[in-house]
Amino acid sequence: MNKPVSEARAPDFYHYDANPLSSALCEGDFVHLRWPDDTTLACHRYWLRENSVGQGGIDIATREGLLDPAHLTDDMIVSSAVVDDAGDLIVEWADDAQRSVYHAGWLYHVADNQHRPNSWLPDARAWTSESIGQVPRVNGSAALEDDDAILSLLNHLVTHGACVLENSPTREGYLLELAQRIGPVRDSNFGALWDVLADVALAGDAKTNSTANTGLRLGPHSDLPTREIPPGFQFLHCLVNEAEGGESTLTDGAALVEALERDHPEAFELLYTRHWIFFNRGPGIDHRWSAPIIDYLPGSDVPTLRAFYPVRAFPAMATEDIGRSYDALRLFHRLADKPEFELKFRLTAGDIMCFDNRRILHGRDAFTGSGKRHLQGVYIDRDEILSRGRALNRAAGLHR
Repeated sequence: MNKPVSEARAPDFYHYDANPLSSALCEGDFVHLRWPDDTTLACHRYWLRENSVGQGGIDIATREGLLDPAHLTDDMIVSSAVVDDAGDLIVEWADDAQRSVYHAGWLYHVADNQHRPNSWLPDARAWTSESIGQVPRVNGSAALEDDDAILSLLNHLVTHGACVLENSPTREGYLLELAQRIGPVRDSNFGALWDVLADVALAGDAKTNSTANTGLRLGPHSDLPTREIPPGFQFLHCLVNEAEGGESTLTDGAALVEALERDHPEAFELLYTRHWIFFNRGPGIDHRWSAPIIDYLPGSDVPTLRAFYPVRAFPAMATEDIGRSYDALRLFHRLADKPEFELKFRLTAGDIMCFDNRRILHGRDAFTGSGKRHLQGVYIDRDEILSRGRALNRAAGLHR
């Protein structure tokens, strides 16, 4: 005998395998569902009404909700809830005798927490130089056509916060082509695509709008702490690197924060509670924001690090806290530059250093000589990286 086939539609565009329910029980405002493996889900009547596909809840064409919460009424009561032959949920509504069908596989994915922001993504893992050895690398020679290369890159970025896409073309503007495979570029006062084209002769001169465009050393830092929400990820494409010195550095801020909280709790407390004012000193612009160095932005398990000393301009705290906060700041930057936390390597032409700008501190050694050093960079917001990662992992059946 053939099993009944589900004809229920899900409130989104993804495919869900059949996962028949074993029971449905009405109790007050909730319908309680159970599956044969004893997984359970309590569904509020309003939530069910909002997710009724094609019946005033979810639009069939857009799969977006249509029901204004102001129009939810006390009369929207579930008169009955049963499991049909295909194992889906059937709800009868008392207010208008409407009958709604809910896909049991879709309901199960909610019960199994596959609807949460961290679903379909690997877990983040803090690392030290000893535990990771070297920055993860992915062959990027076919990244414009190969979803597997993009997926590997994105999963490393979520897990480790950093990855080098090597063997990439060295033509200017390539980053914009690569970004089209991931998500929109975040523009800034430096432009959508910006150059790090250092001229050693400019060291000490005021003709450049960024310390990055000199041969000076840049200690471990994160970009644009002057913004309310700094850019999520940064991609730096090495087109030419013939200068002497200039090795790149990466420090995992997640591991650094763990060490501070564990070994230096007083400094940690000062770094995440006392505010500084970050101010962009460039001509014709006035970006500024006040926040702590370790900034626990809502909705993120890993804190945002605001650690770019060229734009950290003023303490914004009680006078008696300034000295202690400077001591904590000194400790933070000294630890960030220790070999136990920092990876150091040389970028070569065709390397694209990709990293989480809010988690990973990046830097470079000073460089000299007449050799050319030309990098191009873009920012891509965290939302775009995570969205593309979820979509590709979901297509591949990974990281549920």
